[in-house]
Amino acid sequence: MERNEFEFEQKRIFNYVKKLSFPRLAGTANEKQAVGITVQTFKELGFQESQIIEREFEFSDFYSTTLIKLLMVINLIFNLILLLFFYIHVILTLAVVAIMAIVVLLIFKGLRHPENRGFWGEYFGNIHTASNVIVKVPAKKLKEEQVGDIILSAHLDSKSQTYKTFWRILFYRLWLYSGLFQGFFYISFLLNFFTLSNMDSRFILYGSWISVILISISNIFLLFLNTHNNSPGALDNGSGMAIVFELSQYFLKHPLDNFNVWCCQFSAEELGTMGSRIFVNDYETEFTKGRIFQFNFDMVSCKNHRLNQIEYFKSYGVFPRKKIAPLLGKYILFVADKENIKINGFHLSTGAHTDSVPFHLRGYDAIDITTRAAALFTHSKHDTLDKVDPNILLQTCVLFKKVILMMDKDYNKLSNNQELTCDTK
Repeated sequence: MERNEFEFEQKRIFNYVKKLSFPRLAGTANEKQAVGITVQTFKELGFQESQIIEREFEFSDFYSTTLIKLLMVINLIFNLILLLFFYIHVILTLAVVAIMAIVVLLIFKGLRHPENRGFWGEYFGNIHTASNVIVKVPAKKLKEEQVGDIILSAHLDSKSQTYKTFWRILFYRLWLYSGLFQGFFYISFLLNFFTLSNMDSRFILYGSWISVILISISNIFLLFLNTHNNSPGALDNGSGMAIVFELSQYFLKHPLDNFNVWCCQFSAEELGTMGSRIFVNDYETEFTKGRIFQFNFDMVSCKNHRLNQIEYFKSYGVFPRKKIAPLLGKYILFVADKENIKINGFHLSTGAHTDSVPFHLRGYDAIDITTRAAALFTHSKHDTLDKVDPNILLQTCVLFKKVILMMDKDYNKLSNNQELTCDTK
């Protein structure tokens, strides 16, 4: 069968979303049901039982639930202590701040690899069990020691929260930027105190109080950010799962010459990206840096919204802005232009923690495919099937099939860092 004989089907893609649109918080019976449906779907697509890996793992929910509340409490106390700069004693206050900073650093030490429960996860969190479902289509031509790896991933769990994703991100940004302004005003105060500058003290005082108030408001809202199991998760992330299913069927019928294709439905993404972390830990010895690439599909499309289109994370951070997988971005833009598919890359200052994070931590090229408008509904009971646009999902499948085929042709150039055929002006 020639590759061009296979056609993606909009109705089939939408049906994948439909059968997975029910609450499925990781660690619950509903998540186990979603795992069973995922395994059965891969079988129906033609994968043999021996090709389907169901990887069960345990994780602590401390890092995704309790930690944020703990940090918000510490931050509120930190703000009160900083006010002592103005009204009690600077040196004493600096000493107390230093002690609190040590406590925070000890907490953050466990954040790099929260899949290893450690002290905080073991004693201050609840332990849950979840499962990844993975299939692998081996490359046709190259030997395993020479082959590259392309990861197509989505997450199979869903969650609801006190606030929708849009508001959660807004509160995080308010907290972040107010904190930066707060740092500026307190550094200015210290410079004045030690007679290293002569800035107007009223400007410093008013600026400090405004930043403290804004941080405190965001802290209080985030303290009441609780996790529930009420979201059907159609956009987040039935949409991404459907794309992975459809692409897996294509590559099962048409394996690449030079890359293994891994199709991964990770669990516990919503509770700390635990599934993807476990996957990378399990297979890291099989991956070669420079020859592993991840496309992560997470909440794609938002029907009837004016910004209903394919988007991807282009850069992140406040200053300096850091580009995310610019190599993959080149391929995406090049193919989108050839296929006349509308796509947009955007900057993200804060607020997203996706299954690409464990890959970035190891220096792998990984990129998230999403639709920002979906954040208006995700993590709520309103994340329903009617918000999903199957046409956008179809376009995503067409786009990334061709991106991956082009990368397969460019295998030698990718491996040797030579000039790429997809270079754009």
